[in-house]
Amino acid sequence: MLTFIAWLILGAEPAYAVERLVTVLVIACPHALGLAVPLVIAISTTIGARNGLLVRDRRGLEEARLLDAVVFDKTGTLTLGEHRVVGMRAAKGVREDEALRLAAGIERDAEHPVAKAIVASATERGLTVPRVTGFEVLPVRGVQADFGGRQLAVGGQNLIRGAQIAVPAEIESFSTEAAEHAQSVVYPVENRQALAAFAVADAVRPESAEAVRQLHAQGIEVVMLTGDARAVADSVGRKLGIDTVFAEVLPQDKVAKIQELQQHGKRVAMVGDGVNDAPALVAADVGIAIGAGTEVAVEAGDVVLVRSDPQDMPRIIALSRATYRKMVQNLWLASGYNIVAIPLAAGVLAPMGILLSPAVGAVLMSVSTVIVAMNAQLLRRTVL
Repeated sequence: MLTFIAWLILGAEPAYAVERLVTVLVIACPHALGLAVPLVIAISTTIGARNGLLVRDRRGLEEARLLDAVVFDKTGTLTLGEHRVVGMRAAKGVREDEALRLAAGIERDAEHPVAKAIVASATERGLTVPRVTGFEVLPVRGVQADFGGRQLAVGGQNLIRGAQIAVPAEIESFSTEAAEHAQSVVYPVENRQALAAFAVADAVRPESAEAVRQLHAQGIEVVMLTGDARAVADSVGRKLGIDTVFAEVLPQDKVAKIQELQQHGKRVAMVGDGVNDAPALVAADVGIAIGAGTEVAVEAGDVVLVRSDPQDMPRIIALSRATYRKMVQNLWLASGYNIVAIPLAAGVLAPMGILLSPAVGAVLMSVSTVIVAMNAQLLRRTVL
């Protein structure tokens, strides 16, 4: 209307003023501006799903770009939640793999979690677990069996002390170090001689160290939250290079730790998988649930890591940042087109002989929409 009235005041013919009015209306049609953000949202959600990131709440993905700290639950998130042999030391003349193979054969029929850890570790190393005979449980001390005419036993400190087993110095030092990290130590024994020592603990996920490294590269502080003993938590923290470790935290206190970080001005994401993690997932600025976790945790999360891979956490941040950049670009493309084209449509350069007809305005409007759509599609090239 301002364009129409201005041209009438300047003495233009009504038909000319109407032409300017129509051109402005065509140019100002907000197709590009209306598509700028929704297109990017749709594409980023699709990219997330294809990379194992199930977005349950868009707010969580959008705020991930602003994070200062990521808090990981330990058990089942940074670790497998299952015991494995995390270290071993063999006596002189004994190969570690052979000692583990024999121990797994003896423990095959045992039901203790440590026994299952030894068998699983041997299997994962590609070792053939032998069949044994004469399997027998030694109450409190361990188990024993016969293998090819050899009588072997496997047990912990009670076996060593009760049967007065000789432990070589190199194995003794390894056992002391493992105990300092709150790891269980198991010994295969033959002829009252310890053949090796295995440190058994909740195994760290192979992907966890790389996830922490990537988060550090993104400028994010990494925090671990666990109810485990301080020695165990510190050991995992040192192995992964974690910045801050909260150990011996009761389930009901996890929310308080999240709020403590927030009170220091940090925007915090919580990554967890258990029922006890659900309140903390809700309290965090962004809640990330492990897909293999409990239904309660999944329901509490803004984003679900379908593959249960900690490396997906830095991928969420990368996708969030890339999505925001693309939104800003599209808004500038759509707005910039209007900022330039509307004055031209109104005829501000008419004295210089530069005018836009309604038909040209329609073409430009369509071109701006296509440009915004193409720019949104370039988000698919983002490497997570």
